[in-house]
Amino acid sequence: MGPREHMNKVIAITGASAGIGRATALRLARDGAKLIICARRGDRLDAAATEIVAAGGEALPIVADVTEPGDMQMLVDRGVERFGRLDVMMCNAGFGVYGIVDHITPDQMRKLVDVNYHGTFNAAHAALPVFRRQDRGHLIVVSSIVGKRGVPYMGAYAATKFAQVGLAESLRAEVAGSDIHVSVVFPISTDTEFFEVMSAESGAITRAQGPRQSAADVANAIARAIERPIPEVYPYQPARGLVLINAVAPGFCDRLVRRWGRKPVEGTR
Repeated sequence: MGPREHMNKVIAITGASAGIGRATALRLARDGAKLIICARRGDRLDAAATEIVAAGGEALPIVADVTEPGDMQMLVDRGVERFGRLDVMMCNAGFGVYGIVDHITPDQMRKLVDVNYHGTFNAAHAALPVFRRQDRGHLIVVSSIVGKRGVPYMGAYAATKFAQVGLAESLRAEVAGSDIHVSVVFPISTDTEFFEVMSAESGAITRAQGPRQSAADVANAIARAIERPIPEVYPYQPARGLVLINAVAPGFCDRLVRRWGRKPVEGTR
């Protein structure tokens, strides 16, 4: 991909202070993108903004909470005021909770839904009127491969990722034929602070078995999708095979994914 592919693109990214959000912001900054970045942690957000500028992009850091509709409206409004338009909204903020379904508490489930699903909805809801006025735009939803096929001990998290996918697929059909695009990203286990956050939310757990990828790999896949919008993005291409296996042989897939599940730590739930 050439250095001019994202020149002058105005791209909003939620959850941009770490992980996939930060990696994608830095990747797009190298192409000269104008980035509206948000997160709750202002110090990390400012550090990311400094890195974006050093990489060749422009940065508008905004401390905001995706669970607050007003914050997402403010994010979009300030971005459009600063840059004149919005080309891409990347809904990335999210976290995980681990455990068997009957040990997940209602409070944990509500928090997951609020951040992972409502956070996506709130950001999309704020961006879509701008896209419709412009007659163009691109919504990118960062889901997970467990949004296509659930795995052991991740049922609560997977439910929110499936919900993201349902929202995105419905919207994609609504805007089909227009210059408004919707893409869903399906990363596998990624080397970010996701595991540490999930451990803090869930208690002691082990890392998942199976393949892993870097946040840079996901960022590169997202950058390619911005250049040429596609409905589904698989940063780890073999993950498509899991989706196919689940479609044709779900019972076999049940047994297959057990080997990739996180194993409970003795003495914890």
